[in-house]
Amino acid sequence: MPGFGDIVQKAFYLGVGLASYAGEKAGGKLAEVRSQVQKLADEMVAKGEMNTEEARRFVEDMMKQAQQAQPSGVVSEKTPPSQPRRIEILEEDEPTVKEASNDENVDKLRQEVLNLQDELKRLQRDQ
Repeated sequence: MPGFGDIVQKAFYLGVGLASYAGEKAGGKLAEVRSQVQKLADEMVAKGEMNTEEARRFVEDMMKQAQQAQPSGVVSEKTPPSQPRRIEILEEDEPTVKEASNDENVDKLRQEVLNLQDELKRLQRDQ
C-alpha cells in the first residue's frame, strides 16, 4: 500500500505534467494563429490593400493581442513570473473577510428593520 508521501509525490507530478501539456497546447495554438494571420497579411499585400511594412505591423499587433488573450493560468516560457504565486491557507473555523463583512451587513440590516418596525408602531399609535 503506497504511503501518503507517494500519493503526494504522484499528485505533484500529475500537476506538473498537466501544466506542461497545457503550455504545449497554448504554444501550438499561438503558432497556428500566427500562421493564419501571416497568410491573411500576405493576401492583403498581394491585393495591394497594404504594403509589406503595414503587414508586418499588422502581424505583430495581432500576435500581441493573441498573447494577451491567453488565459492567466498559462505562463509563457519566455517570461517567467517575477515572483512565485502566493498561496494563503485559511483555517475552516476562521471567518474570511467577506464572511465577516456579510455578518456585519446582516446585523446592520436587522437593526434597521427593527428600527423601522418601532417607527411604524409609533406612527400607528399616534394616528
